[in-house]
Amino acid sequence: MSLPPALAAQRRLDAWIGFEAQGHVRVAAGKVEIGQGIATALAQIAAEELEVDPARIRMVLGRTDETPNEGLTAGSMSVETSGAIVRLVCAEVRARFLEAAARRLSCSKDALAVQDGRILREGEATGLDYWRLREETDLSTEATGEAPTRPVSAYSIVGQIYPRIDLAERLTGAPFVHDLAFAGMRHARVLRQPWPGAKLAALEPPTALELVRIDDFVALAGDDEFAVARATETLGAALVWTGGRPYQSADADPMTLLSLPSEERRADTSAPPGDRRMAGRLEATYSRPYIAHASAGLCCAVAEMKEGRLRVWSHTQGPYPLRNALARALDLEREAVTVIHAPGAGSYGHNGADDVAFDAALIARALPERPVRVVWIRRDEIAAAPVAPAMVVKLAADLGEEGLPLSWAARIWSGPHTRRPGMGPATNLLAAQAIAGFAPDPDPDEIPAAGGGAALRNAIPLYDIPGQDVVLNLVRKPPLRTSALRSLGGAVNVLAIESFIDELALAAGRDPLAYRLALLRDPRARRVLEKAGQMGAFANRGGGGDGVGKGLAFARYKNRGAYVAIVAEVEAQAEIVARRLWIAADAGLIINPDGAASQLEGGAVQATSWTLKEQVNVGADGALDGAWADYPILRFSNAPAVEVALVGDPTDPPCGLGEAAVGPASAAIANAVAHALGMRIRDLPITREKIAAA
Repeated sequence: MSLPPALAAQRRLDAWIGFEAQGHVRVAAGKVEIGQGIATALAQIAAEELEVDPARIRMVLGRTDETPNEGLTAGSMSVETSGAIVRLVCAEVRARFLEAAARRLSCSKDALAVQDGRILREGEATGLDYWRLREETDLSTEATGEAPTRPVSAYSIVGQIYPRIDLAERLTGAPFVHDLAFAGMRHARVLRQPWPGAKLAALEPPTALELVRIDDFVALAGDDEFAVARATETLGAALVWTGGRPYQSADADPMTLLSLPSEERRADTSAPPGDRRMAGRLEATYSRPYIAHASAGLCCAVAEMKEGRLRVWSHTQGPYPLRNALARALDLEREAVTVIHAPGAGSYGHNGADDVAFDAALIARALPERPVRVVWIRRDEIAAAPVAPAMVVKLAADLGEEGLPLSWAARIWSGPHTRRPGMGPATNLLAAQAIAGFAPDPDPDEIPAAGGGAALRNAIPLYDIPGQDVVLNLVRKPPLRTSALRSLGGAVNVLAIESFIDELALAAGRDPLAYRLALLRDPRARRVLEKAGQMGAFANRGGGGDGVGKGLAFARYKNRGAYVAIVAEVEAQAEIVARRLWIAADAGLIINPDGAASQLEGGAVQATSWTLKEQVNVGADGALDGAWADYPILRFSNAPAVEVALVGDPTDPPCGLGEAAVGPASAAIANAVAHALGMRIRDLPITREKIAAA
């Protein structure tokens, strides 16, 4: 049997699992908990295969000194990849313990069973359990992947709602990176370049604090966090920066991408040739601006350099990739760097977590032997962290006599989504831009289709449309620093496709739901569409144009993952308000229904904010606007009510749900706005200014 790549690279069973005192089981995984509930889901999978109470499982996640390397926690892949590994490892460990018990009892392994870790023989207690047998069960051997996993029909833990195992700690704040406190810890703040290439003209630091300056990287450090913060604010306001290229207002306009140098990437659509006997042609252009992560909690890290070894506590999504980037940037051996994941503010994608870790590491190297804690300011969160690329999507379709598309053409403009630190030869750490001697990072390329794509993610319609031609114009050097944000290009491509499908249905004089079903043979796709339509009473939505509207959208994430269909209801008041979202999802086997629903709800609400509120702008000073007032996000008072139905077959493999609802939610809201107003706004965010202009 072929093993999952991460397990094939780290096959020793004891790297993944161990049996501890007091009847506990240590399960290690390279993924990290960033609020998505993966720790609980993996604990349920382990408990199911080992046949123990989930309370016995102690999850250890995301430490380069204790857990296997599973790369990044990204792409809604943790259940699919890490979950598959935990399932295989625990099944094999269970089988080995049963073999050890059979030897001890001189009986057939088939006569034995497990109940909460205790070994039973023909239903009777044997006095043996995992912990009594651990000395004679060698887990230092390699996994084979040959042990049978338990059938879904026997599951009693997977598929059930189980309380989050990290919830108590989350509520008390105990595990957050911001709350770490070490003896002798310094506090530091960075004086950030306002734009790339800016040079510091002069500097007169406060004498009461320690100054760390490496070329144009400047930080203040001291024992009193608030004194450091005040001094940084005062000094920052007095600094004079010259050189570089200040941002211009046009830099934030997605349409600027069309005039920048780009490289073509044609997607393999595998669609049959189109029929040229057309009755009409429709064209439309859609866009989304640059958007920020804008986490409510500030990015933070703690670093300590002692005796040539570096330890970093970070809310990174990739402890091993960050370790690689830090080692390369600081000219250290990888083994001399330890990265320990500590929870921070939720952020799905490449925000400033890795950058602030590098800030802390640079300062700790300059001020060794004592831990250094760095917290960003709000401006850094919005103006310095990587932002999601702006994108423009031009679509065209030739329509047949029945109004169905006979061909489909898409041309997409986007900056890179793949600038994560430590991936390949790249460093991609913000402070490196301020230090002379750092080689520029290589230009990132598009993620291959086998990896889900980036700007091309979900760019190929799942509908049965012939003659598809999908081309990406990759703008390698956009004006703003871009990288990954939840669902990468999938959110924009689904927005464009599903908006255009609605426009085609309108041109054909057909109901949007019926039109989609006419273009879909996939039974799972049809099921979620029909279910969402039923939940949202889509058939009774009326003619629209009266200020209240309903819209529908559908996608299968990466065209191979979870199926999601959403009906949105909006109302045009002083601004557009999303009232309700009805979500139907098919993700195959669901590990924890409550966790699955939470992922769908969270993705849909975040997409609501992107669709109606968010965009990065350039200030009058030539820097990106970095205050909440300049970067509005959805408030709790305007968050939609969300209803979720999980309609998958548990015998289908599990799919991740963290990003699956983002594109359909945005498109459903856009379609609902068009229904409410009787006109379409194709450029996000859908603000009152854009409605008035239209």
